[in-house]
Amino acid sequence: MTALGLRSGSCGKKAVVSTQGMRQELAQGRIVGGYAPVPHSIKYIVSIQTTQRQHLCGGSLINKHWVITAAHCNIGVDKMMIVAGDYSLTIYEGTEQEILPQLLVPHPQYNRTTTNNDIMLIKLKAPVYLNSYVSIALLPRQGASVAEGRVCRVSGWGYTSPSGGQIPSTLRTITLPIVSTEKCNSSESFNGNITENMLCAGFSTGGKDACQGDSGGPLVCEGRVYGLVSWGRGCADAQFPGVYTAVSKFRRWIDNTIFSYYRKC
Repeated sequence: MTALGLRSGSCGKKAVVSTQGMRQELAQGRIVGGYAPVPHSIKYIVSIQTTQRQHLCGGSLINKHWVITAAHCNIGVDKMMIVAGDYSLTIYEGTEQEILPQLLVPHPQYNRTTTNNDIMLIKLKAPVYLNSYVSIALLPRQGASVAEGRVCRVSGWGYTSPSGGQIPSTLRTITLPIVSTEKCNSSESFNGNITENMLCAGFSTGGKDACQGDSGGPLVCEGRVYGLVSWGRGCADAQFPGVYTAVSKFRRWIDNTIFSYYRKC
């Protein structure tokens, strides 16, 4: 596929989906313990797929030309396709827009070993068309924080069970409380592996989490994307909340990257 546009047709099946282990170790992104939101109510989320229409990661539209996701979702610009306006991964609804990426910009200091700076921008070859099914996500200002206990929402198409198995056919979402970095870094939890560029969300009792296939997807707090699904230990394990890239730590980098690209043009 070489062009942008709405998919033709409003029926039929899409390709079988594979998540390929796309939430970084220690475990890999799925919505465990969540529910299906109202169709197309989360309008800024995109499905990052292979060119064979296999879902890999989530992402968020931050303007008509750019998507934000996790750096570990980088499979190469020639192997990727972005789908906006999607809800079901198995049925064509006529609301989807397929757009090829023009440029992938992972953070220059992304560290695969520690998963620090796990953030990437995707420049689209053509702009999305904003409508009743597709809109833009808001981002926090540089350095903004979310208080411990604040309830946020994470969404994605990842597995719905810690044991894996069949992924959901439709988008799933769940609300989770923010966990302080101090608690997340305790010896009973991640034991100092959470950096200042990460944030944690989840329940001490486990049972609800994001995991395989949700990578790069949005954690929305107070109407803004404060986190990107990044990594964890297991999925929905007690004492181990999900770990997210803290978007507010990178707002200046995001703005400067987009500005520099337009300046070059």
